Amino acid sequence: MPIVPDVPAYGGDQDDTRGAARLSGPLFRDEPQPQYEPQPQYGTPPQYGTEPPYGTQPPYERRPGHGTPHPPEGPGPYDSYGTQAPAGAQPSYEQPQQQPQYEPQPRYGQQQPYGTQPQPPYGTPQPTPSPIQNPEPMPDAPQPPPAPQKKSAGRDLGAAIGVGVGLGAVIIASLFIVKAVFVGVIAVAVVVGLWELTSRLQERKEIKAPLVPLAVGGAAMVVAGYVRGAEGAWVAMALTALAVLVWRMTEPPEGYLKDVTAGVFAAFYVPFLATFVALLLTAHDGPWRVLTFLLLTVVSDTGAYAVGWRFGKHKLAPRISPGKTREGLFGAVSFSMVAGALCMQFLIDGGHWWQGLLLGLAVAASATLGDLGESMIKRDLGIKDMGTLLPGHGGIMDRLDSLLPTAPVVWLLLVLFVGSA
Repeated sequence: MPIVPDVPAYGGDQDDTRGAARLSGPLFRDEPQPQYEPQPQYGTPPQYGTEPPYGTQPPYERRPGHGTPHPPEGPGPYDSYGTQAPAGAQPSYEQPQQQPQYEPQPRYGQQQPYGTQPQPPYGTPQPTPSPIQNPEPMPDAPQPPPAPQKKSAGRDLGAAIGVGVGLGAVIIASLFIVKAVFVGVIAVAVVVGLWELTSRLQERKEIKAPLVPLAVGGAAMVVAGYVRGAEGAWVAMALTALAVLVWRMTEPPEGYLKDVTAGVFAAFYVPFLATFVALLLTAHDGPWRVLTFLLLTVVSDTGAYAVGWRFGKHKLAPRISPGKTREGLFGAVSFSMVAGALCMQFLIDGGHWWQGLLLGLAVAASATLGDLGESMIKRDLGIKDMGTLLPGHGGIMDRLDSLLPTAPVVWLLLVLFVGSA
């Protein structure tokens, strides 16, 4: 009887030697068998903790030569997720839909890592970036300083100088050649000024001051003052006011009071004050007195403009005339006092320099008040200029604003200093 060696049973304490007895070779390859976890029955809820992770798929066996995964073999057909289907159901070999992958989002209150952007919830529409975006400058980037702005006179300075020189030439020629011609120049200026004033009153306030009696009475007032003196001027003023009252009676009574009040005011403001220029002309040195009056008024306005434009910082009357400053008023007083001393010393017979200082101070005050008064009227009417007849200046009334109230002041002081002869 042959001797057979004892072979330990499979699963014994010794090493498993069954593999040594198995055939090997190119035709007998050891292929690992796929391992499957037991699947729950169809309709049975899965146990807690056994669900596959979200977004993962169950393993499928891929057989050699086939690219389509097959469900695992078992006692019954399986659906696309590997779950056993009921009896009689046909197996489904459709690919499961690819589930969207999401990056893990930080919990509420958890800080985002540096350099990452928070992701909006799924389904939120994303804003379309603009193709051209202008990057804002850094807050600490130095900004270039603004370019300094040059001060502007607010008017056409060349036209203003040209018109002023032309008017001055006409006045000087008529003043020293024939006095009567200069009286005519005053009368024309009065009529044009009345036309501008009454036109603006009617346009802006619907006040119908009668122009015809004002123009006729104003011209007669200037002539009466030159021929008959102050008494003739007062009489002409009274008759002009009466003519305004009567002329307005030809129209309906609505607005009668405001119309005649504006007419009497216009008669006093323009022609009556202008009559004092004609009174200055009646003296034996009348042309020089008129020239002194004109020079002091022009120098006062020029000094106020020059000093105020260069050094003006403190407003004189911002609600009435925002362009006037206290520094400009100081310039007007200084310039007119120097000019007054020179004029009284060299142009007026019997005058003294100290009288010129007082005369220049009074002219600066009256010219400034006259300018403010005219500005008050224009502010009430809501206009900048009374007219557009003089380029660079506005209207005639815009040039008479400081001359009209200064004329009676100069006439009175010259009568007190050197007499009226």
